[in-house]
Amino acid sequence: MNIIINHTSMQPIYDQIVNQIKDKIMHGELLEETMLPSVRTLAKDLKVSALTVKKAYDRLEEEGFVITVHGKGSFVACANQAQMLEEKKKEVEAEFEQSIRKARSCGMEEQEIRELFEIVLEES
Repeated sequence: MNIIINHTSMQPIYDQIVNQIKDKIMHGELLEETMLPSVRTLAKDLKVSALTVKKAYDRLEEEGFVITVHGKGSFVACANQAQMLEEKKKEVEAEFEQSIRKARSCGMEEQEIRELFEIVLEES
């Protein structure tokens, strides 16, 4: 599995793993019932602690992206389209928030931001 860890990022390593696996699931690179690498194997491949990978797999399981079967491994869960759509909406919302913070840091007023949004929306 091709996961790239940025050790200089402020984002925790387990979050980087979670986000990249979720992205692969949402984009169809990892299909339902696909077996994920074992915790130890992925940890060795990424050169990180097995505890870090375990934390990532636990988070993926909590969010419904992965099912872990004791003694057999972790598998991509049933592709829940509603859940995937909700995840994508969260990503869009986060990007909007980041753009608004950037606009405000440049001194843009709320009305200017709204007008710019309308212009971009019309051009898309």
